[in-house]
Amino acid sequence: MSGKAPWTDVRLRAAWARGDWAAVLREFRRATGRTQQALEALIGMPQPHISAIESGRRQVKTAVVKARITEGLKVPDELMDVGQTKEYGDWSPSGELRERIAHGHRTGRTDLRTARWIGEVLATQRCAEDEVGGNELWAVVRSQTDAVTRLIPGTSGDIADQLMGLASEHAHWLSWVAWQNKKFGAALSWLDIAHGWAADAALADMTSWLHRVRANYARKHGDPVRALRTAESARGIVGLSPAASSVAAHEASLAAAAVGERDRALRLAEQAAGDAARVPDEGDRPGWLYWLTPTRAALHAADTAYACHRWQEAAAGISEVLPGLEGYPRDHAHYRSRMEDALRRSR
Repeated sequence: MSGKAPWTDVRLRAAWARGDWAAVLREFRRATGRTQQALEALIGMPQPHISAIESGRRQVKTAVVKARITEGLKVPDELMDVGQTKEYGDWSPSGELRERIAHGHRTGRTDLRTARWIGEVLATQRCAEDEVGGNELWAVVRSQTDAVTRLIPGTSGDIADQLMGLASEHAHWLSWVAWQNKKFGAALSWLDIAHGWAADAALADMTSWLHRVRANYARKHGDPVRALRTAESARGIVGLSPAASSVAAHEASLAAAAVGERDRALRLAEQAAGDAARVPDEGDRPGWLYWLTPTRAALHAADTAYACHRWQEAAAGISEVLPGLEGYPRDHAHYRSRMEDALRRSR
């Protein structure tokens, strides 16, 4: 295996972002199934030296050795600045990114192959975030965001829209990770940027989703009135897919429960479940909603039941689908704790 394929691996990309050369070699070999001896021809280094680097007995310090490894392992272009640009370690968007032209202004050619590649990588990173963690991938996704947005000014029409959609997905991911790290101002800044790009590209589902995320932030920050208003805005966007409509209705149901409108919350939950039942297979729905499976839809219903203090219903709903979260340790722990709490409250 050669070329870019190994570099979809999130652990390999995270090792590169850390500047951990020993881990880069180990993770590359794991991703490709190669032995240390097989790396000799790639990086022009004898196996004993490779072994010494991987074990920590030898450090990679010189530019010559770093270049040899970088070229031999065919590190993708969008990762070349990772670890070298200080701004990638900051939480807020950089000034350069804010000033960059975020829409197409002339007809031109761009490297769509690179853009599609970065889109595939982001999809892989989304799926692995629960296991690897967002902080490990922060610098990588920041670099990917810059790589995508640099392509936008030279494009127009559908190509520009595609790139802005991909840039919006990256900015949303950065917002989510910043919020999880309690960097609330930075999270909202990234969300604003994501929303602007989605709106410019006329992407109804993504625009609605970003309203939904903002509503989620407001609710979790103790402002359910604002959350409900924002979630209803997410629902009101014309042309939504069933998946986007379902998650917007679900967020509105939680906000309605938080302001004491339990009947409204339950009605919204029923609508969310109905929309979720119409959601197509993963390949036919928005990439960032890959997780909206029947298991997740059932958990959404249980979330609303919990928020409405219907403890037995919440516990039963979570219990039924909890095994479906075995591959998501963070979510599994959250819902198991919620189920146990609902059981205690129901007694």
